[in-house]
Amino acid sequence: MTTGSVAAVPSSKLLTRLLAVACAVSTMPVLASGSGHGDPAAPVVLALAVILVAAKFGGDLATRVHQPAVLGELLVGVVLGNVSLLGLQLFEPIATNAFIDMFSRVGVIILLFEVGLESTVGQMMKVGVSALLVAVIGVVTPFVLGYVVTRALLPAHSVYVALFIGATLTATSVGITARVLKDLGKSQLPESRIILGAAVIDDVLGLVILAVVTGIIGAADQGTELALSEVALTLFKAVAFLVGSLVIGLWLSPRMFHLASLLKARMVLLAFGLGFCFGLAWLADSIGLAPIVGAFAAGLILEDVHFKDFKDKEQHTLEELVNPISYFLVPVFFVLMGMRTDLQSFAAPGVLSLAAALCVIAVAGKLVAGFGALGKGLDRLSIGVGMVPRGEVGLIFASIGSQLTVKGERVVDPQIFSAVVVMVIVTTMVTPPVLKWTLARKAPVSAPQ
Repeated sequence: MTTGSVAAVPSSKLLTRLLAVACAVSTMPVLASGSGHGDPAAPVVLALAVILVAAKFGGDLATRVHQPAVLGELLVGVVLGNVSLLGLQLFEPIATNAFIDMFSRVGVIILLFEVGLESTVGQMMKVGVSALLVAVIGVVTPFVLGYVVTRALLPAHSVYVALFIGATLTATSVGITARVLKDLGKSQLPESRIILGAAVIDDVLGLVILAVVTGIIGAADQGTELALSEVALTLFKAVAFLVGSLVIGLWLSPRMFHLASLLKARMVLLAFGLGFCFGLAWLADSIGLAPIVGAFAAGLILEDVHFKDFKDKEQHTLEELVNPISYFLVPVFFVLMGMRTDLQSFAAPGVLSLAAALCVIAVAGKLVAGFGALGKGLDRLSIGVGMVPRGEVGLIFASIGSQLTVKGERVVDPQIFSAVVVMVIVTTMVTPPVLKWTLARKAPVSAPQ
């Protein structure tokens, strides 16, 4: 199949293949918590075996139809989590297993660390005014639309639900957008640099908004009234943490890794890199921010120049060393998020309309952002399309919301979570073929620099 046939691939083809994978996996033993010889690790390792194998099958099938592998991992999780609709009660223990949940949480931290490693502070400073304007518009517009539409469609839910859905719509998946542009051979276009720069800034702004909204919800759950002072305090902590960690980290990390290079043990670079990541993740949590904020900041701080003392000792960069751990842990998160998507929840009143509305505003909010790019001859439609996919970032936000409560009410209940997953799937699926079309429909006037 050629890349040009992406748009012609029936969406049912991928789902049919994923269902076949689920049926094949369903021949494995029932994953009851008490199965085996009593070793508590037995059901965990069996669950990991199912998740990892299913994730690779799903990723392979998605790649064959020219979709991001993450989409296949998510969809195969949806299939596994809903085989009970066929009368097969097999995988419920996986979705509720506390150890698998912990693996997925660590996977999210590793994922955001990787995203940070793909960019540097210097690159973020050089992306220009266009990328900043695109990012700000691409955050504010979906947030406002998400809040207004959620309040209109879910009037019985609290204001905090609308705030969190708005926050979920803000970020752009750097990984998916970068992969699409690379596959198309368009990474060096000015439009591509604006897209990638804006996507990175989007993630930073989205994480700040997430920190603010999470702080507001946490205060409300403790009986504190929604006050501007609380918002300002949380915003200050988020900005101060990001700026402070970047400034201190850029000074500290070269010295830390120089000392680490004196050690004679193996894999020192990986150990200190992960230690730095986990340390900042813990520090972020300790001041009331999401651990992923610290992980992302750690990735931004750690640049190759900091590891120059390891060149003679290590054969791989830190990013290359982290990859195998990412390949193990990150799919656990995506498959688990898919398994927690209850297809029966779509029968509840308003869920389908909410899912459709979220898809529309998720796309529209980013398309509007493309017009913030400054300069003559820029393909602003392609810039907007490139900002559309939510991918892993939207799922991370939704998963955090599903863990938050206000006065006993879950902020993101199963119905809302399912609607958000649909939005993530749709925005992730439509971007590759549409971006290819927008970039190919006419030669951009601007030439690569």
